Amino acid sequence: MKSILAAGLLALASHAGLCSAQTFDPNKAAPQNFDLSKIGTDMKTNTTFSNPVSTENIGDPFMTKYTSAEGQEWYLYTFSTNDNITLKRSRSLTDNWDNAETRVVFKPDATGKDAGQPWSSSIWAPEIHSISGKWYIIFTAAPDADNPPPLQDALCPINCPAVNHRMFVLESTGADPWTSDFPMKSMLNTYDQFAIDGTYFQFKDKLYHIYSCWENAYSAWPANLCITEMSDPWTVKSNLTDRMIISIPDQPWEQVPYGRPIRLATNEGPQQLTNPKTGQNFVIYSAARVNTPYYCLGQLELVGNDPMQYQSWRKHTAGCVFHQNTQAGVYGTGHASFTTSPDGDEHYIVYHAQTTAKPVADLYRTARIQKFDWNEDGTPKFPLAENGPFAVPAGQKALAK
Repeated sequence: MKSILAAGLLALASHAGLCSAQTFDPNKAAPQNFDLSKIGTDMKTNTTFSNPVSTENIGDPFMTKYTSAEGQEWYLYTFSTNDNITLKRSRSLTDNWDNAETRVVFKPDATGKDAGQPWSSSIWAPEIHSISGKWYIIFTAAPDADNPPPLQDALCPINCPAVNHRMFVLESTGADPWTSDFPMKSMLNTYDQFAIDGTYFQFKDKLYHIYSCWENAYSAWPANLCITEMSDPWTVKSNLTDRMIISIPDQPWEQVPYGRPIRLATNEGPQQLTNPKTGQNFVIYSAARVNTPYYCLGQLELVGNDPMQYQSWRKHTAGCVFHQNTQAGVYGTGHASFTTSPDGDEHYIVYHAQTTAKPVADLYRTARIQKFDWNEDGTPKFPLAENGPFAVPAGQKALAK
């Protein structure tokens, strides 16, 4: 989850047992030093790349592809910044994304004319999807920079700074996401309850919204995964009684500290992943706590014929399917998206990670990319989180000529 999860790490304030909220903001993180020759593609050879693929402090990287009107295929990339929605594009998947073309498509004036609007602050986890000829950006935001009124916060059993986070949709004005404007289309109906990290899930010509939710408006923890059915990319058709929780963080590796339920137990950052050969559908989600080294990826598989029923989902309970690699100095591996190589033959995971086992409140995370494969049973076969160097994605070298 969040570039800035002010729904943040709740720490014991003293032996008296009082809790206080701890916030973190990527725009306040201490600067990091990087060897630029080891950021993304090695431009001397164009045959290898290394992680990270950008020096920017970001969270929740989302990558997809699109074809321009000129017939060129581009990668389209967005991520959490906290105060705006930025798009980047590149013909290459692993070249240094610091140098990619960039445009800001949504930037509220949070302290001016837009102050107090439900979408004005704490903008997290944007994703951009092509649906029925248009592009939709789905994201979460809050009106209060995660500082709710004290009497509202008091309704939660423990501090709940993200209580007012909701989901929103921007719609493109045209078919090309790079040249389109993205005006506000709608707030998604999450029943006036906490909602973050929403994504679209498509199955048998139906569209669903999967997001991180609480059991009720003021439960505060744990963070679960909820699903609702949609009639279009901006309209939820399910009512509250139809909303279904399809995953709760009931496994010890989904909890921080390990095995402690409720507070900081987390399922968030869901993302659909479909095996192109078998048609199997998975939701890869983030588990444990975002601002700890234990943040990792969990896996649900759709084994039934109705995504709206929790019995249709099977959790991989043996542990994280992608996690920290202490020997390589890669920690907090989470909030992934998925894409393919330029020639379409290879599969890649795009995720964020930290480089310290003891992160400070103001996290520094960078985007990373690695190839993955598929197991014989059709489940994804993720690699160990590594720094590289790796061979560049298939078809990428030809683009450099």
